[in-house]
Amino acid sequence: MAVYTDVDDIELKAFVANHGLGDLVSFKGIAEGVENTNYFVVTTTGRYILTLYEQRVDRADLPFFLGLLDHLAANGIACPTPIKSASGEQVTELAGRAAAIVSFLEGFCIHSPTATHCRDLGQTLARLHHAGKSYTLTRPNTLGLAGWRPLFAKFKNDADAITPGFSQLVADELNWLDENWPNDLETGIIHADLFPDNVFFLNDKLSGLIDFYFACNDAFALDVAICLNAWCFDNSDQFIKDHGAALLAGYQSERPLSSNECASLPTLCRGAATRFLLTRAYDWLNTKQDALVRPHDPHHFLKRLQFHQQVTTPDSYGLKTNA
Repeated sequence: MAVYTDVDDIELKAFVANHGLGDLVSFKGIAEGVENTNYFVVTTTGRYILTLYEQRVDRADLPFFLGLLDHLAANGIACPTPIKSASGEQVTELAGRAAAIVSFLEGFCIHSPTATHCRDLGQTLARLHHAGKSYTLTRPNTLGLAGWRPLFAKFKNDADAITPGFSQLVADELNWLDENWPNDLETGIIHADLFPDNVFFLNDKLSGLIDFYFACNDAFALDVAICLNAWCFDNSDQFIKDHGAALLAGYQSERPLSSNECASLPTLCRGAATRFLLTRAYDWLNTKQDALVRPHDPHHFLKRLQFHQQVTTPDSYGLKTNA
């Protein structure tokens, strides 16, 4: 989340009224994140989150994203739900952008998660995967394996500005992933970006999930690998095995991983690290110095990828099986 587009208070008052939310009391930009413009909005009927969709989000994907929120909420997953306009639309326009307003989710992000937080996250992730099975809309993973090489091509010539040898390291890794990527895993709806800043806790209990704008259809175990990358490394990018074991135990308490998923976990973790390394590297090289949003440092995921490259068995992540 971030603020790229300013909103006029007169326009916003009309927008709020058109959504049956009473009178505008206050609004404030939300600085976190990098994808869309977001505002915290208070009206006489409650608190809401307003999103203005910027260039990276294809408007054609919005029915998938917003419909998914409604579907997951109806199936027991705590997440924001879209508020429809007077004409029944989930997506309208504001300040020259496609816009939607959703319910406010109580809680706050945990920036230094414990093993208990990781277990709760794993359990909720599995429940999300179960809940998404009955969702009828589909969306390909545009930042899956097929998208990594085209993304790398956009900045390959400048890649060594990040660190010497970066370009060759990524090229070698993409070749390895092409040769070793598993194609026989169970698939369905995944969040695909479930970092700690997209998960809320209240009284130390997980209270909900946000930011589904990378959600898509892909391997469930890839979502698990993304979470291992996002939740189980310390500030020095050292893997915390107890966190990995807790996350995986929580997940398997709701949805046991198959033998193929377990065996594929090291490869999927390498792929997940590569995906975030590439997007961070692209932003690092292409974000203007005077931009309001500071891009994520790609070096963190370079270190995480190098860790995964040394892993040969899933027990390195704390995976416990009945085998």
